[in-house]
Amino acid sequence: MKRLLFAVFVVLGMIGLSSCHDTETYADQKKKERAAIKQFIEKQGINVISEAEFRKDSITDVSKKEFVLFENTGVYMQIVRKGVGEKLKNGESANVLCRYNEYNLLTDSLISSNNLLYYSSLPDKMAVTNTLGTFNATFISGVMRNWYNTTSVPAGWLTPLSYINLGRLVNEDDQLAKVNLIVPHSQGTSTATASVYPCYYELTYELGI
Repeated sequence: MKRLLFAVFVVLGMIGLSSCHDTETYADQKKKERAAIKQFIEKQGINVISEAEFRKDSITDVSKKEFVLFENTGVYMQIVRKGVGEKLKNGESANVLCRYNEYNLLTDSLISSNNLLYYSSLPDKMAVTNTLGTFNATFISGVMRNWYNTTSVPAGWLTPLSYINLGRLVNEDDQLAKVNLIVPHSQGTSTATASVYPCYYELTYELGI
């Protein structure tokens, strides 16, 4: 009987050690995230440019698949169109309407989107304020607010606001600002932050009412 109990304890101990060994650390998760971002960049043929190069003209050449990397946040941004209208000035606040697709780069899958026909009349709406070049925002309504059950806007979504225009479609040839973003977990949704996964976003911005 004692031998049987001893054997049971040995097996349980081995299972416990194995479980500890299999548990990913935060460092392991960040390593997987970096690998997923690197793989996506290589697969898409993205040409990463520095902030110094980007700030010369604040343009990313879409034909060359350029994305600028912001070293302090880890966000990669491609400006597809700067859009009609004007930049949000210091001290100004505005409602901004967004259309988006959100992809998990670890699983290579679409997480959420408001570009589906069902949501055609329901763009995500956020209240944005520019304070000395720092943008703060909260979701007022939309898919992101409902999907994640929070008014918090991913910090990565605010990165483009320093470089794009906010306006409305008035003339036939007007176009809304459009960007593509690679957003690490630290600049993403609360779920991405908790689970440590990077996202790829396709986003348009429109001045709301």
